[in-house]
Amino acid sequence: MIAATNKLTAAVATVLALALGGCASSGYHYSQIVGTRYFKTNIDTFPVSINEVDGRSYLGNMPVLVDPGLRQVVVQGPPTPVDLQLTRTIALDVKPCTRYYLVAVKSNPIDNDFTVRIDFEEPVAGCTPPPPK
Repeated sequence: MIAATNKLTAAVATVLALALGGCASSGYHYSQIVGTRYFKTNIDTFPVSINEVDGRSYLGNMPVLVDPGLRQVVVQGPPTPVDLQLTRTIALDVKPCTRYYLVAVKSNPIDNDFTVRIDFEEPVAGCTPPPPK
């Protein structure tokens, strides 16, 4: 019984080692999109929720991991007294291994309308871009 358990444990350990080894050799090459403010002192910017990327729902995920390329991103702006779920769709050309901080820009805090802008972009630590095709 103990020998069978040890063989099973060894088999599981081998499978995990092979799986992790495959991940390490291929490298991490996703980009990230977050809806938080990078610069906290800009009083005209507000955090957003990332609802969808290319039609796939990401509500509640932070950060959203995406492949590089042109992406359609649906963001939900901050709630207002008139509309609690106002959304905007933007086209975002995502570069490899880059984290994007998206924010809503409003002319004043009680305004309903907003535009979306990139507050900041930075390299993702530990990310290796995929080789060119």
